[in-house]
Amino acid sequence: MTDLEKALADIDAIKAQLARDTEFRGWGPATVALTGLMAGAAAAAQAAFMPDPVDVPNWLAIWVITAVLGIVLVVAEAMTRSRRLHSHLADEMIHAAAVQFVPAAVVGAALPVVVLAVAPDAAWMLPGLWQIVFGLGIFAASRALPQAMAVTGAWYLACGLVVLAVAAGDRGLSPWAMGLPFGIGQLMFAAVLHRALGGRHGV
Repeated sequence: MTDLEKALADIDAIKAQLARDTEFRGWGPATVALTGLMAGAAAAAQAAFMPDPVDVPNWLAIWVITAVLGIVLVVAEAMTRSRRLHSHLADEMIHAAAVQFVPAAVVGAALPVVVLAVAPDAAWMLPGLWQIVFGLGIFAASRALPQAMAVTGAWYLACGLVVLAVAAGDRGLSPWAMGLPFGIGQLMFAAVLHRALGGRHGV
């Protein structure tokens, strides 16, 4: 390795360390709040139009579509905001944020596949498990988030456990077992971001 290559490698390492230790400001409060409203709307639509007992594939399809749309909106804005707010560290900040959230995202995506493949009778556990995984994802990314975000992580963990306990009674899939925890949780997430930005969404 030449001196120039070593210097460039050292610079990359320093930038990566700075990115890991810096609060990521790419999450937009308004867009995160919108994902909470989307969760509430999906639950209301299911409660109004889906027969009881719910059809598991249709129930799952609605929530997968809602989650994918929410992720696309949040990630698209995060990339735009990060390039504006983090300037030369934008790529490293985006990578650091992704690395922290990806494990939880992968587990969340794999859960319905595994459950439906090997234990379809346990599908009633998915809402609670998703909430627990999301809460753990928030804690895993805590270094890049405002300190107060721990309250949101605790909310998801608590909701996941409560939903599992309640659903164990009839082992059914309630739309509100997803809509309320994620709707309120995402609004909490947005409120913490809004406060951390001093009420300024555009910075």
